[in-house]
This record gives sequence, C-alpha cells and structure tokens, in this order.
Amino acid sequence: MAQPAGMMAHTPERDIHVDEALVARLISEQHPDLVAPLVLVADGWDNEIFRLGDDLAVRIPRRQVAAELIAHEQAWLPALAAQLPVAVPAPVRDGVPSEAFPWPWSIVRWVDGIDGADVSGAERASVARPLAEFVAALHTLAPADAPHNPVRGVPLATRDVAVRERLALLAERTDVSGLTAHWERALDAPVWDGPPIWLHGDLHPGNLLFGRGEGDTGTRTLAAVIDFGDLTAGDPATDLATAWLTFEPDARATFRSRLSELAPTDDATWLRAAGWAVAMGSALAAHSDDNPRMAALGAHALAQLAP
Repeated sequence: MAQPAGMMAHTPERDIHVDEALVARLISEQHPDLVAPLVLVADGWDNEIFRLGDDLAVRIPRRQVAAELIAHEQAWLPALAAQLPVAVPAPVRDGVPSEAFPWPWSIVRWVDGIDGADVSGAERASVARPLAEFVAALHTLAPADAPHNPVRGVPLATRDVAVRERLALLAERTDVSGLTAHWERALDAPVWDGPPIWLHGDLHPGNLLFGRGEGDTGTRTLAAVIDFGDLTAGDPATDLATAWLTFEPDARATFRSRLSELAPTDDATWLRAAGWAVAMGSALAAHSDDNPRMAALGAHALAQLAP
C-alpha cells in the first residue's frame, strides 16, 4: 500500500543486532586461526560487512530473510568464481549457526576498491565493457537445483502489484509517467522462454567495486562484483537492468553493444530489462529515505528511465 505524502520510507529494519563484539566471538569460536582486528565497513539492507585484518572480510546477515541467501552464496559461489573474469566474494570459510548467532555467515577475501555508489555516472562509463564481459561469463546454463528467488529472474507479471504500489508512492513526489510506460512495455514483451540462466540478481552500482586504472587518465576499472545474495536462475533480462541502474546513455550503448558481441540478445529481452530497471530503481527510490547512498542509486536509475 502506498504511504501518505510526506511519510518516510525507510531501509528495512534489522532483525538482530550485530556488532564487532559478536563477530569477534563468532570468529574466535569457529575460526580462531583468523582472529584479527574488525572494522564495520558496510551496513546494507540485508547484510553487514566487517573488515577482518588486512586480507579478509566477514559478511553477516542483519535480517532473517538474508540468511538463506548467505547459504546460497556458500553453496554456489566458489564454483561460479572460476568462470568469472573479475573478483567475486567467494567464501573462504563458512560460518555456521550457533548459540551465539542463529544464521550462516561467511568470511571472504577483502578486495580493495571504491564503492560504485560513490562513483559518478560519468566515471562508471569506463566499466561498461568489462561489466558486459562479466555478465556474459556469468549468464550460463544453471542446474535444476539452482537457488529460487521469488523476486528475481521471474516473469515480470509476478512483480506488477509491488511495482505499481511503489510507482504510486513515487507519484506523490515526481512524474512517473515515463516509468509506467517502460513498465507496461516490459509487461507486454514476450516472456523469457529459454532455459534458466545464472543471474547475479542485484547488479546495481552499490554491488560493484571500482579501482583506478593505470596511466595519466586515472580511468576507473572494475575491481570486483560483490553481494551475490540474490543469486538465482531465470530471465537474463534481470541483470541487464544494470544498463540503466549503472550507466548514462553513451555507456549504456557501449554495454549493450559489447554484450551483443558476446551473447546476442533480442529486443524483447532489452524491453524486459528496462522493466527490471523500473522494478529495482523504484524499490531503491521508494524505500531509502534514510539512506542517502541507496536513494542516490534509485534517483540515478529513474533519471535514466525518464522519457
């Protein structure tokens, strides 16, 4: 249900309090050889990230809904990492539920980089080709027992009620006619009738790490793709939404061109991809009033989808 005008829409509340003391206890109990100083470096919708010493990080859920997603990463990401052209946070150690903490958690390699949410749309242009190459490498046939995700990779019609509720909320703040047009064109497009394809599921700039390239230009590079909590299989259009979530028009064209060279993609898939961008961008824009970082990602996406 849309909230009344002027009402704030907040980041989902945590189900459990996680702090450095708790994470230190978990490491001491389950992986004592890795005990090292801890620093909280990210607090997302689903997980918190603590840097562990110089080379590692702890990824731990803050909501019960994310606990199963951590388990999916532990089960599938190590094998997928071998086929991908950039670094990903494949777990190096698994944390298991215990008396101290009821859900799985992971220790992963630390990758130095700049959060893509802190990089301007113009600067992100330099990763259009490598991100397309990452997507092409990931989008391979998934096994029958790949994780199911009810909100990613599924037919867009199953997301219609939720998206229209968010558009109604946003309409209290801005003109959403262009977003609605994109959404309705996407709903009218032919549905994905191919085999289930591996998907990242949440490929927005906040899940990209950027480095600075060599040379005088200082061009940004793609250091890593992180947060595979929404890992699933289904319609590849879900990940192609990053064309709007991450890039401005010229870079979007570069991303699309490079991806087409590696994995030919029909017009119907791109129509659905714009619909997925509406779905994800509207979620970020409508539910991040208390999180300027995520709100900015939503604002960028909606601006790119404007007529």
